[in-house]
Amino acid sequence: MSRPTLPILATVLAGALVAPLLAAAPASGAPARRIDYAQWDTATELRSGTLAGVRVGAGGRISLPPDTRAGIWRSPWAQPGFRLTRLIASWDARTPGNSRIRIDVRGRTGTTTSSWDTLGVWAEHDRFFRRTTKGPQRDDLGSVSVDTWAVPGGVTAYQLRVTLVRRAGQARSPFVDTVGAVASRLPDVSSVPTSKPGPASGIVLDVPGYSQMIHRGHYPEYGAGGEAWCSPTSTSMVLGYYGALPDAAAYASVPANHVDPWVDHAARMTYDYAYRGTGNWPFNTAYAATLVDRAFVTRLRSLREAELFIQAGIPLVASIAFGRGQLTGAPISSSNGHLLVISGFTDTGDVVVNDPAAASDAAVRRTYDRGEFENVWLPASGGTVYVIADAAHPLPVSPRGNW
Repeated sequence: MSRPTLPILATVLAGALVAPLLAAAPASGAPARRIDYAQWDTATELRSGTLAGVRVGAGGRISLPPDTRAGIWRSPWAQPGFRLTRLIASWDARTPGNSRIRIDVRGRTGTTTSSWDTLGVWAEHDRFFRRTTKGPQRDDLGSVSVDTWAVPGGVTAYQLRVTLVRRAGQARSPFVDTVGAVASRLPDVSSVPTSKPGPASGIVLDVPGYSQMIHRGHYPEYGAGGEAWCSPTSTSMVLGYYGALPDAAAYASVPANHVDPWVDHAARMTYDYAYRGTGNWPFNTAYAATLVDRAFVTRLRSLREAELFIQAGIPLVASIAFGRGQLTGAPISSSNGHLLVISGFTDTGDVVVNDPAAASDAAVRRTYDRGEFENVWLPASGGTVYVIADAAHPLPVSPRGNW
């Protein structure tokens, strides 16, 4: 299981996008769902930030110059166009040897600027440094819950800060290819109108099925499998769909009797040593980004938006939460935080998923009622998804946009 989802009260996640992902209006009579994803990816975009002790190469990569142990990149102030109340950052980075990165955020509204809050200190491996979050950090305007920055009163702009650090004397530098964040302001509701089926009706992607439950008891130091591993299992299913699972050498230490050993490896590579779990959303996309072209966390307004990705051949990892009787056909009776893969849609628009909570790999594929699914996804996590895509599957629209 992932961590419990946050209550959605005027939720906002910060980001600065350029082109709209989807211009569709919310269902008639539904409260507005304000979501904005921003990213800095190209050399020009990254150079629009402030550089202190770092450089941006022609290929669009933040790194440390020779003989520099640490440096900082700060984004321009991003203005989503509404008062955001939640923000989740994500990144594509590498940390060779003994190196790491730290991601911080601050916001402002009017003449008030908040302090910097840390969203994560991350390394792709755990030999030298254990990736971690920093706890609540409750202060002036906001606080942090695992990977999500919450600002109850809202702010009109935000800024990200990325710190790169390496061991003294190490030649290889950590580097960052992409930095992004999703900002949102969402209504506090317990249910939503069911969206009408759209362009992906009848499309089901051939996503392999992996069960988290067959890993029960594996690696207690990384959560012990079973219900704790829905997120890395879902991430692994999408990587398997692209043929992008790690090389066997990466999980060579996993015992030979462990089925789907790449799931054990993914659990280790996504484990948050402060939260003590594998459900950290951007830690999962950061791991995936080391194996595919791009991966980031965002939020969607309905399954109509999810259908655009399925139509483009891109499965989505979705975060849901549900009580007894709220999700017909689910392999578990309830969950206060669960990840699964949206793999497609039936001809009538119901949702075809790969649910890792099934007891076996063969039982992972499920079909859920469209309305029930939206009601356990949109109010619970704000429509949070992992977008993971390889170079052969371009996004259906630019990720830089306000939708």
